[in-house]
Amino acid sequence: MSYRAPVAEMAFVMRHVAGLDAAVAEGLYGDLTTDLVESVLEEAGRFAAEVVAPLNRVGDQHGTPLKDGVVTMPPGWKEAYTAWTAGGWNALPGPEEYGGQGLPTLVAAACSEMWNSAAMAFGLGPLLTMGAVEAVEKHGSPELKERYLGKLVSGEWTGTMNLTEPHAGSDLAVLRTRAERVGDGTYRITGTKIFITYGEHDLTDNIVHLVLARLPDAPPGTRGISLFLVPKILPDGTHNDLRCSGVEHKLGIHGSPTCTMTYGDHGGAIGWLIGEENRGLACMFTMMNNARLNVGLQGVAIAERAYQAALAYASERRQGKAAGWNGEGMSPIIEHSDVQRMLLTMKGYTAASRAICYLTAAALDRARLCPDPEGRRRAAERASLLTPIAKAFSTDIGIEVASIGVQVHGGMGFIEETGAAQHLRDARILAIYEGTNGIQAIDLVARKLPLSAGEAVRAEIAGMWSVLRRVTQKGGPGFGLTAPRLRAAVESLDRASSYILAALGSGEQDRALAAATPYLRLFGLARGGVALAEEALAAQAAIQAGDNDPAQPGRIALCRFFAENLAVASGGLEEAVMTGGDFGADARLALAS
Repeated sequence: MSYRAPVAEMAFVMRHVAGLDAAVAEGLYGDLTTDLVESVLEEAGRFAAEVVAPLNRVGDQHGTPLKDGVVTMPPGWKEAYTAWTAGGWNALPGPEEYGGQGLPTLVAAACSEMWNSAAMAFGLGPLLTMGAVEAVEKHGSPELKERYLGKLVSGEWTGTMNLTEPHAGSDLAVLRTRAERVGDGTYRITGTKIFITYGEHDLTDNIVHLVLARLPDAPPGTRGISLFLVPKILPDGTHNDLRCSGVEHKLGIHGSPTCTMTYGDHGGAIGWLIGEENRGLACMFTMMNNARLNVGLQGVAIAERAYQAALAYASERRQGKAAGWNGEGMSPIIEHSDVQRMLLTMKGYTAASRAICYLTAAALDRARLCPDPEGRRRAAERASLLTPIAKAFSTDIGIEVASIGVQVHGGMGFIEETGAAQHLRDARILAIYEGTNGIQAIDLVARKLPLSAGEAVRAEIAGMWSVLRRVTQKGGPGFGLTAPRLRAAVESLDRASSYILAALGSGEQDRALAAATPYLRLFGLARGGVALAEEALAAQAAIQAGDNDPAQPGRIALCRFFAENLAVASGGLEEAVMTGGDFGADARLALAS
């Protein structure tokens, strides 16, 4: 199934939910205009559909074979990547002083969605490269910036993130990779890292690895971790002492090489310190936070691709109505009410998760560009609050929507040739990498909810109430029960937030952590539903102004479906948060039986 970038919908969300129009009007983005943004999105959509999307099935079938330490990418990938970087797409959000275009994170987020919808395995490589750019730009020495940033920004070289080790999983405190001081400003790195995305490939001549390692005199735990830049090819043109010693055979994303990297077979790979010794985790978090939003966008992307495939199939597949139907003849299954319910669920969840990710991107922009220090602080806290929701809610949605897509296809969805199965296989990793969704939920309740004594979450909920007041006052008949259903969802979020903050304040951290996952889902439903209400209000205003675009009433109808059919789960999630978290003793009994 071909892919068509939903450019009009993306632009609508950016303008009316993520605040693009307001940001442009106040000059936050300099001389950027909405017309220019829409032109960028149109061209990105064309490239994604025509050049990247055809790679998706090829990558899934070919994989990334490893021979003699060299990974061969699928046919056509190198040519597509070269054209992609030549078009300036890798440099889109990069710093202008190193050849980047300096466009907002919000614009880059929409483009990232397109690359990953077209072929998620293709989009993974640039995702890590731009994370490396952020880490080096923020924490690298002037010499490292001068040597590496230009080529990373352009995409001439790619970057990786080396955290995980075979024995450690998500526990970075026990990593064993070693770094030895040489005395000339370099270090020798020895150890093994696993699950390294694009750790080896033939797309570029050099790969810049960012590697977490421990110095001999480092304190124990995460306080003793340092970050090093370790290139595949050294400045003098020689090959560094590192190699790809294996490529994983995975459930999905077959076109993305997931490598085991071995450092120091012959005395140690040469690396340079990024930031300060024993402060590497803070530097790496710069890269990880960038990656978490982009992984959330991958959830949106795979959901959009799965929805488009399911919609096309349901529009073409003809069969009789279900048992009990008295009509005659065959009809497209999109006319069947249960198929409509599945498709609306797919589209509603996708739209809600897209809005959350774009809101997060816009908050990151404001935290960087707002001229008012207090405005930057509030925006930074909002971005911190929304990031785990963007990552976890959107990637859970990606899996769920891809699974529903298989169901819409029926038996053909279980057959590889339709592509529906690949979407589900590819989506499954999203809830695992860049911090599992359980870790995101813990981060949300333990670190982000208490920001400024709960001020950040209170401000977010207050903003949601403001939107709902407008829905109550201005929403027309087409809104149905949108206002009361979303009001109930936000009330549930408000009470659940107070409950968790009180539990944390009284030292009942276990109770708060046990409720973390349902709380994050509740937050996503409420925040996403209110975002769709903002879209619906903007659509209604457009209709009243004479806009005849059929997408406008469709936005109101989708918001109503979400509120009346999906957001209603909020009440049950609130109960799970407030009364279902005390299961520690029962868990031990049940799991032991």
